[in-house]
Amino acid sequence: MKYEENSGSALPRLHVVTDDAVLARPDWQSVALTVCAAGGSAIALHIRGPHTCGRKIYRLAAALAPHAKRTHALLFVNDRADVALTTDVDGVHLGVRSLALSAVRSLLGPKVWIGASCHNANTAAAAVGADYMFLGAIFETPSHPNVRGIGIDEFAQVTLACPGPVIGIGGINPRRARSVVKAGASGVAVLRGVWDAEDPARAVRNYLAIMTNRR
Repeated sequence: MKYEENSGSALPRLHVVTDDAVLARPDWQSVALTVCAAGGSAIALHIRGPHTCGRKIYRLAAALAPHAKRTHALLFVNDRADVALTTDVDGVHLGVRSLALSAVRSLLGPKVWIGASCHNANTAAAAVGADYMFLGAIFETPSHPNVRGIGIDEFAQVTLACPGPVIGIGGINPRRARSVVKAGASGVAVLRGVWDAEDPARAVRNYLAIMTNRR
């Protein structure tokens, strides 16, 4: 794994991830702008839509990129190396269905963040060359209804053996965020905790405050 050589920026502590339902919301872009403004350089916004067509992902990324730059938030696309190659995003996050990490690195070079999703010690060991990893699901989550969470103890053990930043993911509400960071995470990735919040900007600030021990 690499560290903070990508565009000279540090990896944010809070990763706000979308899904197909979020991307289909009519207020998606306005909420995304609010989220970026609330978190600034402390957040990374991931455009993730497993069943959303590539053309729409491209359009959303191209439209949001200049706003993310203005607020200093990082903008990532998930799975779509082609979109990362053709838009001004900061990184791409790879899953099990994505191109091989080595191939994506060859396409995008060293200045683009490349992350990988891992679910246990075996898949974490396979993420060689990634700048960071998502590890989980830690807790049970509606996003993966048939997946049992690995739990905070296994998460801590795997994180301890990882050479680079680990972002916890899966069922992390604000109350759990502090325990995930205490277990060795560099930060957390969330979906419903922000997108389903009554006040997404306040939710972003709440997560960040908890992880930096201000609350």
